Amino acid sequence: MPQMGESIAEGTIVRWIKKVGDSVDRDEPLFEITTDKVDAEIPAPTAGVLIEIKVKEGETVAVNTVVGTIGQPGEEPEPQPEHKLPESVHAGAAAAAASTQQQGDGQSSVASAKSSTPESPDTQRPRKSSPLVRRIARDNNLDIAAIQGSGIGGRVTKHDILTYLDRAQGSGLRAQATQARTESRIPDPGSRIPEPPTTDRVEIQPLSPMRKKIAERMVFSRRTSAHVHSVFNVDFSHVDRIRRENKEEYVRLGARLTYMAFIAKAVIDAIRRHPVINASLEGDNVIYKKDVNLGIAVALESGLIVPVINSADEKNLLGLSRAIADVADRARSKQLKPEEVHGGTFTITNPGQFGAQFGLPIINQPEVAILGVGTIERRPVVVDDAIAIRTMAYLTLGYDHRLVDGAVADQFMSDVKKQLEHFDIDQV
Repeated sequence: MPQMGESIAEGTIVRWIKKVGDSVDRDEPLFEITTDKVDAEIPAPTAGVLIEIKVKEGETVAVNTVVGTIGQPGEEPEPQPEHKLPESVHAGAAAAAASTQQQGDGQSSVASAKSSTPESPDTQRPRKSSPLVRRIARDNNLDIAAIQGSGIGGRVTKHDILTYLDRAQGSGLRAQATQARTESRIPDPGSRIPEPPTTDRVEIQPLSPMRKKIAERMVFSRRTSAHVHSVFNVDFSHVDRIRRENKEEYVRLGARLTYMAFIAKAVIDAIRRHPVINASLEGDNVIYKKDVNLGIAVALESGLIVPVINSADEKNLLGLSRAIADVADRARSKQLKPEEVHGGTFTITNPGQFGAQFGLPIINQPEVAILGVGTIERRPVVVDDAIAIRTMAYLTLGYDHRLVDGAVADQFMSDVKKQLEHFDIDQV
């Protein structure tokens, strides 16, 4: 399992492209994975024959775990010694079982777990954990070292810390535990909705790994940011004319001149005048970003991904056109690099490509604003007291009202609207 980014600790095998017995060439796509940051096809590190698959589709393992073996034709995989969990994991499981039993007797699970499990050198070492687990621990004033990890090498997983908080309810931490659970995982639909009857008129499928991550992020964003939306009606007639006049020239230069490039350029220029739109909120501090790292939401068959154009503010209209087409194409072909799907400072999403008049998009954390582009179409509008046909579209700004005031958001959108309606291609 490759390390797909500095903060990535594990990955899920989505699909094996090759089967056992298939020959593979070096750098030929071998399997597909999904992580917290990116979906990617992983190339074979060497040529040969795939003689063993150790990790099946749908399984999640830590980085650097061997997931398969490539050998020579006719070669048999070497027998592997039986994998045993670390003693700390067994101790943690025993303590969990003991505390569960004692909960039924009305005793404190946290106190019993501590008293029944002796301290060992392993439990005294700092626990490995993901950024999400550390955030939950920080929000609830917990010491991760006090939690038994069930992951590889004693790593504390999200399930471990949530289970710990559940048990801590009996010690007067009920409110904190409830908050952590609702902020860190999706509510179980089965707890609110009766299970469907067993019949051939329904089909039940588990959520895909990507769908689970999207769901978690969207729920987390809604609970984190105070979402407010402003909708502006923008006349794209001038941009449409410029686009048609320069379309062939841009094709010769190897770029597709789309409406999105114009919108991106207008957004970047407006951010320079309203830097808070490009900021983030961390605790009591506002982090102002010097670079505009522009995220472009791309719809995939299995979900949505947001590749990032780093330092987009350094690109002209031609450069933005090339960059937008490049990241969109590579996102659909699963060729994005880990560093190209995080670090964004502002995101643009385009529900209008499917015909939506406008949308109310959810902010991509830790950003504080997102722009939704509605369908661009010719409509009748009033111009100088007369009915005229214009190329129009609704642009929606979703922003975090904890940091961005309505006046600032509307001024920002007014600047975007003004630049699009009076776009000067000679200056870009």
